[in-house]
Amino acid sequence: MKKTEKEKMLAGELYDAGDKELITRWHLAKKLMKEYYAADTSNRALLDSILDELLGSRGENVWITAPFYVDYGENIHLGNNVEINMNCVFLDCNKITIGDNSGIGPNTQIYAVTHPVMPSERLTMSEDGSFSFWKSYTAPVTIGSNVWIGGNSTILPGMSIGDNTTIGAGSLVTKSIPANCLAYGNPCKIVREIPPAVP
Repeated sequence: MKKTEKEKMLAGELYDAGDKELITRWHLAKKLMKEYYAADTSNRALLDSILDELLGSRGENVWITAPFYVDYGENIHLGNNVEINMNCVFLDCNKITIGDNSGIGPNTQIYAVTHPVMPSERLTMSEDGSFSFWKSYTAPVTIGSNVWIGGNSTILPGMSIGDNTTIGAGSLVTKSIPANCLAYGNPCKIVREIPPAVP
């Protein structure tokens, strides 16, 4: 049976981002982001209802400060007590999972999608010469529990960050980082171990 473009996307295969199903969800996500940004920040019931429609899943006590930017939203899964500060960008063309008690600093960007390096593989032309999206492929990003990602950090596709780890501000995470450590830099490297969180 032939895979849909969404199934290809979530499987990490090259896919067509201009597919009707994907574009329809993309537009819905943009509508919901706009509603979230415009909502009264003291109206938790309204904010939570928008997040329930935008996100794939969320735990209790999730706080996201607008503006918050996503591709689809439905591939984002957040645990309990997650805080995401303003101006974060989550390109959730594959799963982005964040565990309990984790925080994401402002201006952080999490990419679960990328493009082929070779222009011949990346670029396509539509039959009628109209605009055509670049070819893309994806890999999930997993962030554990009790993690703090400092502001202005960038996390690339396929990365995982272990429980209890802190990523310093301005880091570029190009390799997965294990649990129980402090890491920072461009590229992000382990600086020292830190003790795990008290249960």
